[in-house]
Amino acid sequence: MDMDADRTHPLFAQRMDRLTVPATIAMAQRARNLRAKGEKVLSLALGEPDFATPAAVIEAAHRAALDGQTKYPPVDGTPALKAAIARKFARENGLDYAPAEIMVSNGGKQVIFNAFMATVQPGDEVVIPRPYWVSYPLIVQMFGGTPVYADCHEADGFRLTARALEAAITSRTKWLVLNFPNNPTGGTMGQADLEAVAEVLRRHPHVHVLSDEIYEHLLYDGLRHHSLAAVAPDLKDRILTLNGVSKAYAMTGWRVGYVGGPIPLIRAMTAIQGSATSGICSISQAAAVAALDGPADIIAQMCAVYAGRREMVVSTLRAIPGLTCAMPHGAFYAYPGIAGCMGRVSAGGHRLETDQDFAIALLTEQHVAVVHGSAFGHGPYLRLSYATSDDILKESCARIARFVDGLN
Repeated sequence: MDMDADRTHPLFAQRMDRLTVPATIAMAQRARNLRAKGEKVLSLALGEPDFATPAAVIEAAHRAALDGQTKYPPVDGTPALKAAIARKFARENGLDYAPAEIMVSNGGKQVIFNAFMATVQPGDEVVIPRPYWVSYPLIVQMFGGTPVYADCHEADGFRLTARALEAAITSRTKWLVLNFPNNPTGGTMGQADLEAVAEVLRRHPHVHVLSDEIYEHLLYDGLRHHSLAAVAPDLKDRILTLNGVSKAYAMTGWRVGYVGGPIPLIRAMTAIQGSATSGICSISQAAAVAALDGPADIIAQMCAVYAGRREMVVSTLRAIPGLTCAMPHGAFYAYPGIAGCMGRVSAGGHRLETDQDFAIALLTEQHVAVVHGSAFGHGPYLRLSYATSDDILKESCARIARFVDGLN
């Protein structure tokens, strides 16, 4: 082999140097590795509903397959699903999106990928509230953009304030990412919060918004979701409203995300998807129609169960010395602070200098998998998903308490 030629023409693109494995996936893999060794591991690392997909949705997919809906679908989504999405936006969000303003992707993540691939160039900045879902900055960096963080604090319920947003925007800002209800904190933003954000955006007409509303139905304490595009209709042509069926309908494996936005951007994103994956599974699209047009009481039932789990998990965590925990008002995550545990040594001899040290030691010694908050840009915290059974949550919290009690 000509080694000089190999150095001159490396196989991998430089963008691979910026690509890392999301911490949520890495921790879940650690848990699987321990299980493979015969250990009983309790995983709270992934945000995936533990409910079954509604029977009516599965039946709709079965009928679609029997009816021959098994051919290549349109790249941007079937007419039936786009119509159902338009009805959903109008009914639940007060938004009017025409079919040409809607596209369907392989989950919400592909929507984000399409949008940033179409628009982000080296030198562009994307403002991301912190703590953040791990994929936002990774995708921005993949295309040479620069993530800029607007810090959200526990004392504010992890909301994005207008002051923090204003401080993060520069002349190079191209996007603001909003994700409320939030992963990882469960933080929410009310109408007044969004109106304050809109006022900032009006002063910066070069900034576009990706509003990720995937957890919109998972709200507690009587709260109601508001879409930025409905709160500030004058900004609608600068907003992508992203959603999907994975969280609210327990359909993570069906891979259906969707978005409403301005026609030029939707066309560009569709062109990218056409060269990548083309249209998504036709059977999944038929299932998504049934989900979006189906009865809302299914979501309410799931949400009621999550609310009970939330109360149990937060109250238990708050009772553990050294931990704090804001009450999450949305999604299905708790985000306890562990500053009181830093600098100590576990019963198994692990020194806890960081929240990642805590998470790894907890998994190793008590076989409970969580994700360290610094993976979401904000430590020392942990992210725990309570989208799992009461028994697993109770045992997990008991093991966390034992772990903390054993610290020296």
